[in-house]
Amino acid sequence: MSYEIVVRPHQQNFIDWSTDKPKVLVLSADLTNSCEVAKWRDTYPDRFFSMGMAEQNMLGFAAGLAREGFEPWLHTFSVFLYRRPLDQLQMSVAYPSLKVRLVGFLPGIMTPGGVTHQAIEDIAIMRAIPNMTILEVGDATEAQSVLDVAHTIDGPVYIRQLRGEVSRIFPADEPFIFNKARILSIGTDITLITSGVMTEEALRVVPLLQEHGVTISHLHISTLKPFTDPAIIAALSTAKHGVITMENHTIVGGLGSAVAEIMAERGMGVPLQRIGLKDTYAHGASQKFLMSEYEMDAAALVRAVETALGRKLNILETEIHAQRAVDVHSSAKAEAL
Repeated sequence: MSYEIVVRPHQQNFIDWSTDKPKVLVLSADLTNSCEVAKWRDTYPDRFFSMGMAEQNMLGFAAGLAREGFEPWLHTFSVFLYRRPLDQLQMSVAYPSLKVRLVGFLPGIMTPGGVTHQAIEDIAIMRAIPNMTILEVGDATEAQSVLDVAHTIDGPVYIRQLRGEVSRIFPADEPFIFNKARILSIGTDITLITSGVMTEEALRVVPLLQEHGVTISHLHISTLKPFTDPAIIAALSTAKHGVITMENHTIVGGLGSAVAEIMAERGMGVPLQRIGLKDTYAHGASQKFLMSEYEMDAAALVRAVETALGRKLNILETEIHAQRAVDVHSSAKAEAL
């Protein structure tokens, strides 16, 4: 399995997209090049604000800009958009439902920076905030087309964005569609719900599972709040042996919890297995190592399918498509956490 690799899909695309949108501003918290907006700053210097390492002030400043009719796009690592400035995020931005776009990079365990830089509970927190919309991109196509989606939403939007080298899994002419899952395969044995980088990980092994006679309905999720696409409900209701979710996040409060809520509310009587961080903090290491260490990789999906079916599939590790060594880092090495 191989995909086109796009280097820094957000960088030039965001510059081009912003050309005819003078109300779009960028706020950065000392991670400008790391979040792929250094060239944006140089292209539109009058629309760029460097806020320094002061995220609480940045959220308040963004709220003021939004009240004056501007559309601020905050660029920093995911953790710095909700952990430090949570009060300002809630009271200054979400409570008045202002059009502030929170572009968060390095979601989940995609960084060797360890717990201080790993946004492992961001979806859980953001889901609990009224008026908040949560989007997560899974490839280069979505990283580029999410701009149009976020731009049209009336209220605050949180984007789990990708940087560095990003696979193009979905055709460039099939953009991100708000609150609509991508149906990647259809089957009745297992329903598999994945989001973000976990979709690419699942696709390493789904064809192999199908070759072993397992029929799978695989849905890729890019809108995490709202979570009301009828296609999700339909896919969950047809699973004979169980439902599996895969997320680059703790299994508490994220995609797995959203799926569990739907299943419980509708009395769907099949087992649910949630693949993700199991109520723990992760170490600082490569994405490849961490996904294996915390059982969030393709091999973990095979084991979950075997549990659901109640039988071994005898799929060898050597049969699973080798994981690509993902470079998520900026060329600015000093900022490359």
